[in-house]
Amino acid sequence: MAKDQLNPFSGGMSPSGIESISTSLLERLKAHDQEGWQRMSKLYCPLVFSWCLRHRLQPDDASDVVQEVFRTVAIKIDSFRRDRQGDTFRGWLWTITRHKLGDYFRKEKRRDQASGGSDAQALFMQIPEEYANDDSSYMEDGEAGSLYHRALSLIRQDFTEKSWHAFYQVVVEDRPVDEVAAALDMSSNAVYIAKSRILARLRQELGDQD
Repeated sequence: MAKDQLNPFSGGMSPSGIESISTSLLERLKAHDQEGWQRMSKLYCPLVFSWCLRHRLQPDDASDVVQEVFRTVAIKIDSFRRDRQGDTFRGWLWTITRHKLGDYFRKEKRRDQASGGSDAQALFMQIPEEYANDDSSYMEDGEAGSLYHRALSLIRQDFTEKSWHAFYQVVVEDRPVDEVAAALDMSSNAVYIAKSRILARLRQELGDQD
């Protein structure tokens, strides 16, 4: 499947103007809502863990860094803002993760220097100082696809089967709206509305829309 088909934000109708149908992830996190934090953990812990493994941490060390990342998220969530176009919760989370990876490698570097090694320094140099603020710079295709599918599984119960099939066939399977409308006995406008509402809800679930 192509990357654009994995990424439901690659195009299509904007959800602006659609009434929110659920409290956003960010609102839940900032309200210290337990269910919100549980949903965030289901969505993002695997992603942060994957980032750590990609930077060649061992699983036990990666788990420790993940804990540090989300401890920082809990402390700083009230300060998260989307001040610039393209700012995302994922980008903010990656910034925190990069800093925690830096802390980890600096700690390992001190250990290596004490023992005469240099492995940690070599790994630390592989972490870029700056990343463009988009998914392609810090998320691989598989990571992005897994994140979107986890989010979709969490919100599917919020929609009717017909609306869900309309969204899935248009966005994921990339089928023409008119074709999907005919197959599901819906108007084309109803398909567009289903697509727009679910995309808006998905952005909320990912923390990318208030």
